Amino acid sequence: MQILIKPLVTEKLNEQSEKLNSFGFVVNKNANKLQIKKAVEEMYNVTVERVNTTNYAGKVKTRYTKSGVQVGKTASYKKAIVTLAEGDKIDFYSNI
Repeated sequence: MQILIKPLVTEKLNEQSEKLNSFGFVVNKNANKLQIKKAVEEMYNVTVERVNTTNYAGKVKTRYTKSGVQVGKTASYKKAIVTLAEGDKIDFYSNI
């Protein structure tokens, strides 16, 4: 089971990473906080102090088009905010 799916890079999370040393990830829905902590520590060689998780439900979206009403749904996912120990840093842009 892959725990970390992808990092979240948004303006709000960039600001949190600078001020609070917190980073966001989309994680597997079945993963718990201990598994997320272990996966981040192994992948990035950092020390994790705290893990906060949030489940996001998919939303129903409707669109009015020439051919009629289109109804769809966005994906649901689980987000983890990981706070690192003082002095540790994750650089998502190093591989670009």
